[in-house]
Amino acid sequence: MPRPEPPTPDGTSRQDFARLLQRLSAEMNMLSHDFAAAQGLHATDVQALLAVMNAARSSHPTPATPSWLSQELSLTSGAVTAVLDRLERAGHVRRARDGVDRRQVQIHYNPGAGSLAAAWFQPVGASTDAVRAEFTDAELGTVTRFLDRMTEELEELRHRRRDTDR
Repeated sequence: MPRPEPPTPDGTSRQDFARLLQRLSAEMNMLSHDFAAAQGLHATDVQALLAVMNAARSSHPTPATPSWLSQELSLTSGAVTAVLDRLERAGHVRRARDGVDRRQVQIHYNPGAGSLAAAWFQPVGASTDAVRAEFTDAELGTVTRFLDRMTEELEELRHRRRDTDR
């Protein structure tokens, strides 16, 4: 029988810490599901929309394409087509042919569509601001660094597992 892990200096065990992260993740997922339902979308559509938005904001080496999105979300090409059809009908994204290689389709986020999400998620932003105000700049720096690193690690794990499963 494994011994319980000793608590961390702040008194939380590894399991307690994991439960806190799971609760945060679950609440974020529920908000995402609620937004999807309010927009007449599927939860996968919101994940795709976030991927396209993040690709547009990052130094992504190539534009978002249906094949990239298929790999990013581990979806079939048919599922990606259905997702993009719904997102395009809802006005969130547009598909355009590449100017050089007309065979390639690029996915572009419609910036104006952000007003729908902004209005829906405004209370989340207000809650975030209220909680942030409870912490010092140094504490927020630590939290930010932790969340960034945790996200990087989980993304790498997801990609490794996906690559191993192929």
